[in-house]
Amino acid sequence: MYYNKFKDIEISALGFGSLRVPKEEGNPKRTDRKKGKELLAAAFDCGINYIDTAYTYGDSEEFLGDVLPDFPRGSYYLATKYYASVRRDIREVFEEQLKRCKTDYFDFYMLHSLDDYYINDYMDEKMDCIGFMLEQKRIGRVKYLGFSSHANPNTLRRFLDYCDEFDMAQIQLNYLDWDVLDAKGQYELLRERDIPVWVMEPLKGGRLANLGDEAQGILKATSPNNSAPSWGFRFLMGLEGVTCALSGMTTPEQIRENSRIFASRNPLSEKEREALETAAKTYMQIMGVPCSACRYCCDTCPAELDIPLLIRGYNQMKLDNALWKVDGLNKAKGPEECLYCETCLSHCPQKIQIPQILAEFDEMLNKRKA
Repeated sequence: MYYNKFKDIEISALGFGSLRVPKEEGNPKRTDRKKGKELLAAAFDCGINYIDTAYTYGDSEEFLGDVLPDFPRGSYYLATKYYASVRRDIREVFEEQLKRCKTDYFDFYMLHSLDDYYINDYMDEKMDCIGFMLEQKRIGRVKYLGFSSHANPNTLRRFLDYCDEFDMAQIQLNYLDWDVLDAKGQYELLRERDIPVWVMEPLKGGRLANLGDEAQGILKATSPNNSAPSWGFRFLMGLEGVTCALSGMTTPEQIRENSRIFASRNPLSEKEREALETAAKTYMQIMGVPCSACRYCCDTCPAELDIPLLIRGYNQMKLDNALWKVDGLNKAKGPEECLYCETCLSHCPQKIQIPQILAEFDEMLNKRKA
């Protein structure tokens, strides 16, 4: 594992994202403590020292509070976030987060999911989110302040003009979203402001680990021995200022495989970058709905739908009609149970028109039955 200098510490180039730690069988709302601890042990063994969570990641904070005390507190950096969508005072939430995580300080604390919808909350002087965070940093209960962002560059610029006291920023950045979601514009703005960059969704929720035969063939022809994930990670290695790439790894094998990629800094060559650009364009033609399976939409869904799973089914049906390839779809609630309340829309970082997609999926399934 190689490390990047940040302030007066060193951060592993690969970070552990806790959002996708497996749940207990039969209890989809409780993180499996045994499997989760095995993942953390594997991560630490591989040299990973950055752990990411958030208040709205289900019981992720409680899970970390249960298992992290078994590891030396000084051996890792713990990051969590406050999301304005919870509509609770940041002071109350912060105290609850400390109790959940069973710690008396956070190494990194972020405002969560800055976008057009929540920017005014984070800049609201009555809510005083930033003022509170700065005070916690002053008294040592937070070491470094930041924010995660799904904002367009103009919104991001407006926010940075409002406050320039952040130590870092976390953005969705991968070789597909570089142009599609203008991650390039966000990245360049952060570099302009000299703000270190953390990356979420480097493999777009795992989608870039399986590009399909045609796109993968383009990459294999250029570098036969490189795995699909390695292309995504090595794309980031070529971007100056990227400190840490977060990955939601779900097995010890994934952790070890990804850690081997980060054994040393090995950015793409010019020839490889050209091949990746061609493969990305090929993949875009068959990708379908760009869901990253972040699951933000699921927490507030009154019908309790597994929306990412349904979108995977939609994409698979558009691709080759092989729904059997989508594990668990036959046991889940179907798209016909969507209430079309649109609660999910404000929670989707990708701005997917979820009710519309589910309605189309329902129609496709009905035609298939006819």
